[in-house]
Amino acid sequence: QVQLVESGGGLVEAGGSLRLSCAASGSLFSINDMGWHRQAPGKQRELVAVISSRGSTHYADSVKGRFTISRDNAKNTVYLQMNSLKPEDTAVYYCNADIVRVGVPGAHNYWGQGTQVTVSS
Repeated sequence: QVQLVESGGGLVEAGGSLRLSCAASGSLFSINDMGWHRQAPGKQRELVAVISSRGSTHYADSVKGRFTISRDNAKNTVYLQMNSLKPEDTAVYYCNADIVRVGVPGAHNYWGQGTQVTVSS
């Protein structure tokens, strides 16, 4: 079994900051890419940022320069530092990871349960 547990969401005023965390646990052999997606009401889920196991990063244009993704491989944890938040950043944020489980061939994609981020104007 593998679990991804997010934390750090909440309510913040426009211009403020939040830091999301997502910890993977279970029968982990290795973790490849880790990332954050978000889904606003009435909209499709979209990629926010992704980070490889070696630290290469990619961001959606809408968050470049404001959000920073990082990871701690020793803790199997990925972070999303969100600065200069805007009301349009309001969404449920989901982490995901490509994980190779102990004794299971190949990598599989796993998702967390989501954490709400609300930015007031």
